[in-house]
Amino acid sequence: MIGLIAGSKSLPLLFAREALRDGRKVIAVAVEGETDPAIEAVVNETVWLRVGQLSKMIRAFTDRGVTQCVMLGQIAPKNLFDLRPDLRAAALLFRLKEKNAHSIFGAIADELKRDGVELIEPIPWLRPWMPGTGYQTGPKISRSESDAVAYGFRIAKELSRLEIGQSVVVKDGTTLSVEGFEGTDACLQRGGGLAGKSGGAVAVKVAKADHDLRFDIPCLGPRTVEVCGTSGIRVLAFEPEKTLLLDQPELEGLAAKLRVTVCAA
Repeated sequence: MIGLIAGSKSLPLLFAREALRDGRKVIAVAVEGETDPAIEAVVNETVWLRVGQLSKMIRAFTDRGVTQCVMLGQIAPKNLFDLRPDLRAAALLFRLKEKNAHSIFGAIADELKRDGVELIEPIPWLRPWMPGTGYQTGPKISRSESDAVAYGFRIAKELSRLEIGQSVVVKDGTTLSVEGFEGTDACLQRGGGLAGKSGGAVAVKVAKADHDLRFDIPCLGPRTVEVCGTSGIRVLAFEPEKTLLLDQPELEGLAAKLRVTVCAA
């Protein structure tokens, strides 16, 4: 048996199907307004709650004998600041000096552990969707674009070290946009717009040096490729073996259609 703290998008569904195929019973905690309701048809049992109901989330697992869980899918950043915390969540937030995704989710993992539930990495079930070095789909990348990817990779790594974001958009040795509170898609749109009418920008997404894969796996999906295609971004690069490509057949089809190169950095 394994617990699933399910955020938005398709990743929780992907994990649940793989865990069930592996013979695990899956108990999902779903977040109102975030989790895809389709989760109910995939897992064995679903408990719905609001962002901030920490006690209810932990009881959903302990009452059912769950001793291990994973955390997958996004929670909109605005909801981390627009929540109605229960007493346990309020106490947790009060203790934190820094309130970013890494510190909040790390503290949640500590609270789970206090009640006998270990938050574990979901990587064993997701490894087939994490391409390694050499992966590329879409048009062939040029030498100048490869140079831009290398430059963007260095900038993105420093950006992530400073806990600002994990994505950048660059062109001709210039950083056009960096990911902040608004998220990856907005960063891509802003950077693509700044590339000018000729387009040709390059986007790079990385993992942090101390990335905690228990609750923070870099992901790219068809929507990301679509945003690149409509924003004038020519290349979308990611860190190999640390990034999930969601809905890969659809992603690769869009990359070919929109002429966006998706590649390992």
